Amino acid sequence: MTASRTIQRILATTDVHSSLGADASFLGHLHEARSDSLLVDCGDFFEGTGYYQLGQGELERDVLLGLYDVIAPGNHGWTHYFEPALHQRTVCANTVDDSTDNPLFRRLHVVEIGGRRTTVTGVIGLQAFDSIPVAQRLGQRAVEPVQALRELMLAHHHEVDSWVLLSHSGFEEDLGLAEACPFLDVIFAGHCHSGHTGPTHIGRTLVLKGRELGVGYAVATHAPDRWVGRTALFSDTADTTPSVLPPELASVRDRIAAFDAQLAEPLGRIAEPYRNEQLNRRALAQDLADRLRSGLGRDAVVLNETALRTTVLGEVLTTGDLLTIEPFANSLVEARIAPAHRHDTEALLSHLTERVGPLVTSPDPLPAGLTNVLTTDYLADSCLGGRPRPAGLSLGSAIRSTLTNGDDQ
Repeated sequence: MTASRTIQRILATTDVHSSLGADASFLGHLHEARSDSLLVDCGDFFEGTGYYQLGQGELERDVLLGLYDVIAPGNHGWTHYFEPALHQRTVCANTVDDSTDNPLFRRLHVVEIGGRRTTVTGVIGLQAFDSIPVAQRLGQRAVEPVQALRELMLAHHHEVDSWVLLSHSGFEEDLGLAEACPFLDVIFAGHCHSGHTGPTHIGRTLVLKGRELGVGYAVATHAPDRWVGRTALFSDTADTTPSVLPPELASVRDRIAAFDAQLAEPLGRIAEPYRNEQLNRRALAQDLADRLRSGLGRDAVVLNETALRTTVLGEVLTTGDLLTIEPFANSLVEARIAPAHRHDTEALLSHLTERVGPLVTSPDPLPAGLTNVLTTDYLADSCLGGRPRPAGLSLGSAIRSTLTNGDDQ
C-alpha cells in the first residue's frame, strides 16, 4: 500500500472500538493523510458499539483494509486479525503458537519514512492477552514483550535506521518498555483508555497515544536528530467540506446509515435516576447485581465493571444505547467457585480483580461458604475455570429491564 507514496510521518490511532459514528468523519481525514503518512493502528479497532454487533466486523474490516498500512492486534476482536487479508497487515512480535513457538503474525514491517529505513513492529501486553476470551486463544501464548523485542532487535539491528512499536499494553506499561528497550525510537501506546497521551520522552524514546474511540490520533516525524511527535483531535482538523473516501470504501457510509435506522429503534422509557444523564456504569452494575440476586433468588452475584460501557442517555432507551452499554453480548451463567476460594472471598475477589478490573458484588461483602455465583460467561470462562451453567438470560436483557423498569412502551 506504500509503493506509490512518499512517506514522511506515521499517524496512529488506537482503541477505536467500532466507534464509526453516524458520519464516520475521521475516515475522510485518514484518507487525506495517507498521501504522505503511514497509517497504523494499535489494536482494539473492533467491538464496542452496535455497529460491530449488527455488522459482525464487516465495516471495521473494510476500513482497516481500505485505509491502514500496518496494524497491531488487540484483545477485542482477536480472531479478526487472523482473517487472511487482515493477517497480512498485522504485526506482533510476542505471540506464538504454544506447541511450536512459531510466531502467530509477522514480527515486523520495514518501510522508508522520511528517508530512513524504519521497522514497525507490535506487541500485546500480557494482561491484554489474558483478557482475550479463553476459547479464542487456545493453543496460543504471549511472550514477555521486553524479551521478544530484544530478540527482534538483535536479529535485525543492522538492517534498519529506526524502530517504531505499536503497543497494545497500556501507557504506563509502555513507559516501562521504553526504559527496558532504549533502542526503540517511538512507541505508539494503546489499550489503556486513560487520559495520558504524551508525547513523553523516556531517554531517546518517544511515547505517545491518540485519543480512543475515533476521537483523536498521534503523529511522529523524524527531525534532524530525533523523533518528535504530537497528538490531536480529528475535530481540530475537520473542515466544512464533505470528506472523500477511496472507492473501496464508497459503501461504508451507506451501510452505517442502514445500521443507524436499526440502532434508533426505541426499547422503552428510561427510568429515574438514569434518564437524561451520563451513565455511571458502576452504579448501573451495582443496581443490576442487586436486582439479579433478588429477582432470580441467587446467593450471590459478581459482575465486572468493564463488561459495561458508559454513554449519555436521554428519555428513551434505544437499541444503539443498549448495544453501546453492553457491546460484548455476554450471557449470564451460574459458575462454581473453586474450593480454595469458598471460605476466602477476599482472595476470590482479589484474583478476579487482578484479571478483569473493578468488580461489584451482591451482597457486599460476599458471605463465606459460597459454592456458586451468578456472573457473566466471560468472567466465568476466563477466571473461574469451571463449567458454568447457563442462567437463560443475557446481560443485555437484564440491563434493558433495569434501565426501563421493564417498560417497553
